[in-house]
Amino acid sequence: MANELKSIADQLSRQLELDRPPVQVSYLEAPPQGIPEHPGGVPSVCTFFALGADRPFYAGLPKHEDCEIGAFVLGIPPKGELGGRLMSTIGMMQKEGYLNPGEEAKVPHNDKAPAYVAYGPLGSLPVPPTGVLLFLNPRSAMLAVEAGGSGPDAAPVPFNGRPMCAILPILNGGVPVAASLGCTGSRIYTDLAPSGMIVGVRGDRLAQFAKKLDRIVKANVAVAAEDEGRKRKAPNAHRPRPA
Repeated sequence: MANELKSIADQLSRQLELDRPPVQVSYLEAPPQGIPEHPGGVPSVCTFFALGADRPFYAGLPKHEDCEIGAFVLGIPPKGELGGRLMSTIGMMQKEGYLNPGEEAKVPHNDKAPAYVAYGPLGSLPVPPTGVLLFLNPRSAMLAVEAGGSGPDAAPVPFNGRPMCAILPILNGGVPVAASLGCTGSRIYTDLAPSGMIVGVRGDRLAQFAKKLDRIVKANVAVAAEDEGRKRKAPNAHRPRPA
């Protein structure tokens, strides 16, 4: 399994020109063997996504509760002190006009939280991925979304709004591929560039996605060559040079 995932990771990194490796996220009911536990103390759940590009680790549910929104998305019941912080944050966001009243109820979230979550570069964990996150520039995201939406049984790839971490419950709910423009917090916590965005792939659809991506990348090369030729031949296609 690890060798296959590493091979797919190499393909995705090459064809999508990734500047950080694909990040594997695995929902678990027991700690993975041979993988260190993260000490916690991070400001957001999506911080784990960024750290997972560097090294494999796992974290139990309490390590996710410093981020009240991420904890809710993960499926942790918003009770007690955690629930109080969540309502306070939602109230602040509504006061500032960031959230509309009732918008929080529409945020995708897991019905039940896993006991543990493991993170790491794709293929670095001894368990299969629940989802795989790709940090992309818009051109590479175009290729990933085209691959996700191709094939006779494919559906349009959904774009989720804020928060970015909600992309995982969307995948966990059965969507093969989803995209996100991120949110203000995720861009800060993951050091996402202004030109960056995220595409997520459901773990059990990853091999199929990789095959579709290979075909889409090759098809885009052929179409690009055709379009470059058309542009060269068109008499009025070239923009005037600035004076």
